[in-house]
Amino acid sequence: MALRDTPDPIIGQSDNFLAVLEKVSRIAPLSKPVLIIGERGSGKELIAARVHFLSERWQRPYVKFNCAALNEELLESELFGHVAGAYTGASRPRVGRFELANGGTLFLDELASMSLRLQEKLLRVIEYGEFERLGSSETISVDVRLVGAANQDLPALARAGRFREDLLDRLSFDVVTVPPLRERREDILLLAQRFAENMAKELDREYFAGFAPAAERQLLAYEWPGNVRELRNVVERAVYRLESARRSVEQMEFDPFASPYRPRSLLPSAQAPVAVEAVTAPPPAPAAPSAPSYPLDFEHEVTEFETRLLKGALDAARYNQKKAAELLGLTYHQYRGQLRKYGLLRADEGN
Repeated sequence: MALRDTPDPIIGQSDNFLAVLEKVSRIAPLSKPVLIIGERGSGKELIAARVHFLSERWQRPYVKFNCAALNEELLESELFGHVAGAYTGASRPRVGRFELANGGTLFLDELASMSLRLQEKLLRVIEYGEFERLGSSETISVDVRLVGAANQDLPALARAGRFREDLLDRLSFDVVTVPPLRERREDILLLAQRFAENMAKELDREYFAGFAPAAERQLLAYEWPGNVRELRNVVERAVYRLESARRSVEQMEFDPFASPYRPRSLLPSAQAPVAVEAVTAPPPAPAAPSAPSYPLDFEHEVTEFETRLLKGALDAARYNQKKAAELLGLTYHQYRGQLRKYGLLRADEGN
């Protein structure tokens, strides 16, 4: 399913992702604040755009802004504007994002990075539609629908006093939680195909020859800590590096920094990850344990040791269970049995 009435199509067919789109369709027509929660690279910005373009404000301005990486004064100026002389370097007046979005929607990403003072000012805009530019006492009125996003646990931050509880209450008229890519694996190959085709067009190639079965297995086995953004980078790089437009992608490379000449002296603890299909060496043997302190719980110690071995092999094999089994000298079914024994299988992996 590709929804193309936003600037960038939203692609997904997994049940949990379709549930997100259904929730967005219900909330979009209302001019209420919406909070979007999700990991980095999971598509929060696309969901925010979907909220706007399905609303009655779709022909009005849609303004986006990331609140991170700016100090409090500059962030206040970006959001609310300033008058000339409001601070050093403010030689001319500036219109802020709220004024630019008047009548439409303002999407604020990385809300958790905003100071408590600015959160209070943000709350006032949501409540009353009023604010003052930095350095001015003149009240400006706007009609803006606010869509906020964060990749942190905002209720936990509120309990810790780092996020205003009243602002959180006001923002969370409804909360859309975007599932990470590892929880919507049915969408991985669908997204990868689209990214690959688009990259082929960018390279002026007539078509994309597809992914070999080994490459597809790698795509499905990887955990995608960077989510859809990382998938796009990995796929586009693979297509770009093809020697011939008629060849399919045989193997994925997840780490663009992987090289035998990588300056490890700069990163003493870092090791370049290897591709899933290329894993051949067993994981390093665990360090010899120090002399145990008796008495001890024998069954607990054995469980701890075997669990470390199972998890270590899985990490070394980039979460490819078949390869992890080979690293431990087990069959795939034996390895799965050990994971099941220690409760290491995810609920969605079955028995």
